[in-house]
Amino acid sequence: QVQLVESGGGLVQPGGSLRLSCAASGIKFSTYTMAWYRQAPGKQREMVARITIGGVTGYADSVRGRFTISRDNAKNTTSLQVNSLKPEDTAVYYCNAQHFVAAGYNFWGQGTQVTVSS
Repeated sequence: QVQLVESGGGLVQPGGSLRLSCAASGIKFSTYTMAWYRQAPGKQREMVARITIGGVTGYADSVRGRFTISRDNAKNTTSLQVNSLKPEDTAVYYCNAQHFVAAGYNFWGQGTQVTVSS
């Protein structure tokens, strides 16, 4: 059974930071591209950061320079360090695992809420 469990969300003031984590089980973690998506109320889900099996990272323009994605293959975890948070970063953040070859092997976590407000 595949599980992706996010943690680390919460309420933070503008300019603040959080570290989101995603613990994966039931997959061979090192063979999956890991990504973080977010979905704000009334908006489509969007990718904010991804990291390939080789450690290559990519970011949405809106978060580049403020968010940093990382992975630890030994611990089957991926993290998203989010700095300089803005109210428009408020959303549910989801962890995603996509097998690097088999497109059908795609899994989602349940999401963690990030709220940026003073």
